[in-house]
Amino acid sequence: MVGHPDLLVGLQTSDDAAVYRISDELALVQTVDFFPPVVDDPYIFGAVAAANSLSDVYAMGGDPFLALNIAAFPGDLPLEILAAIFQGGADKAREAGVVIAGGHTVSDNEPKYGLVVTGRIHPQRVFTKAGAQPGDRLLLTKPLGAGVVTTAIKHGAATPEDTQAVITSMATLNRDASVLMREVQVHACTDITGFGLLGHATEVAEKSSAGIIFDSRALPWLPGARQYAIDGRFPGGAFRNREYYERHPAVGVTFDHSVAEDVQQLAFSPETSGGLLLSVSPADSARLQQLFRQAGLSIWEIGAVVEERGILVR
Repeated sequence: MVGHPDLLVGLQTSDDAAVYRISDELALVQTVDFFPPVVDDPYIFGAVAAANSLSDVYAMGGDPFLALNIAAFPGDLPLEILAAIFQGGADKAREAGVVIAGGHTVSDNEPKYGLVVTGRIHPQRVFTKAGAQPGDRLLLTKPLGAGVVTTAIKHGAATPEDTQAVITSMATLNRDASVLMREVQVHACTDITGFGLLGHATEVAEKSSAGIIFDSRALPWLPGARQYAIDGRFPGGAFRNREYYERHPAVGVTFDHSVAEDVQQLAFSPETSGGLLLSVSPADSARLQQLFRQAGLSIWEIGAVVEERGILVR
């Protein structure tokens, strides 16, 4: 019921999760996400899928505490594979302090796995994609390029070092980043997943009635991502994202002539369990970067919010 007075966040802001008020002090954050394997190891796939599902709650500023498995599995594969997927998800949920209380599995030709996640949040402290303000700085908490690296893994072209780097990144919870960002005034936030950096940035710009300028030289990349992009190892979603978002009716994306073609396509490429994209004031940007450094976490300032509508990458 989209128009319910206690539904604080629904479809209107294209946000990562729904938020429903229980009382003046408590609201619930709820989301669901699942997808096919991005790596061959079933345990790692389960852990990455769980981290990805939990990320939507972290992006809203919430704390997940309860989850349900949602899975699809072919009848002709050994059940040990499904058990390993579930174990990876369970261990990642346990790391996050989340209880998995059951779930549902259906038969399908391709394995798929994820979580339905419920979290807690204060009704007055919800972060959404709307609210980015001209003058804000844009910060990113994980490097980009997971889509091309995992595609290279599927093609047998990724090095062991690049493979381990992308697995580590995808399996890292956004919990610590979410907790730290609550120390400043965040005007807008989203996690970077299937729509890629520019797709999710488009949603922020549209819902905030603002524009965005990215500095292509400041974009952080996973090891090997640029080379795999030059080699053309893009997932199909990269091209679908570009076709839609480059000509988005409300925002649109343009590139400076100096931006390399591989970087342009990488910026549209889907990410799996990517980082948080934060829109904060210049003062809060400096403070948040200091907090991240003190905590031993990575964060990059990659752009700014402007008044003129549209997204420019230069």
